[in-house]
Amino acid sequence: MSDEKGIALVADLISGQEGLDLLINNAGFGLRGLFWETSLESQEQMHRLHITATIRLSHAALRRMVSRDAGAIVNVASVSGFYPRAGSTSYGATKAWMIAFTEALRLELLSIRSAVKVQALSPGFTYTEFHDSMNVDRHSIAAPSLWLQAENVVDESLRALTKGNPVVIPSWRYKAIVTLATKLPAPLRRAIATPRPAHRVAGK
Repeated sequence: MSDEKGIALVADLISGQEGLDLLINNAGFGLRGLFWETSLESQEQMHRLHITATIRLSHAALRRMVSRDAGAIVNVASVSGFYPRAGSTSYGATKAWMIAFTEALRLELLSIRSAVKVQALSPGFTYTEFHDSMNVDRHSIAAPSLWLQAENVVDESLRALTKGNPVVIPSWRYKAIVTLATKLPAPLRRAIATPRPAHRVAGK
């Protein structure tokens, strides 16, 4: 899903599904480190997977769904999409794009009174293979109370999908975090999201 051939293969498969009811754009990964210290290849791969694949698969699905006036797309974004953070530049940026893309699609569907639904599911830390693939100790980056069970995230997404909510943030904790983060003055928000410089030995 992060290269042209793979995206084209899945897009063609979707295009051939006349009775397609649900598409979930869930493929994704994270990177650790400052933007310029990680490989350009991995950064571009992330953008292809999070953005290009979402565009291509959503386009293929909507051509089917809109003509039938039925179906739904869930784009799995993240709470990271609501505010930029040092150390996850491309991840936050691509998830912010996904949220904006989904909201705009929803407006287009409403403009033609379509019954097709779209949703940007934006969870926080969730128990999946995501952090395993990054070799990250989960509890070193967030308290246990902030980790969500995947089953609960899915349940909340599906409940909201029936109501047509375009953006869903599972858990009251993350709803509060996003609300606070987006209401803070920009200088304070940037200060919170910027890590302190590493300690340097005098003379170095």
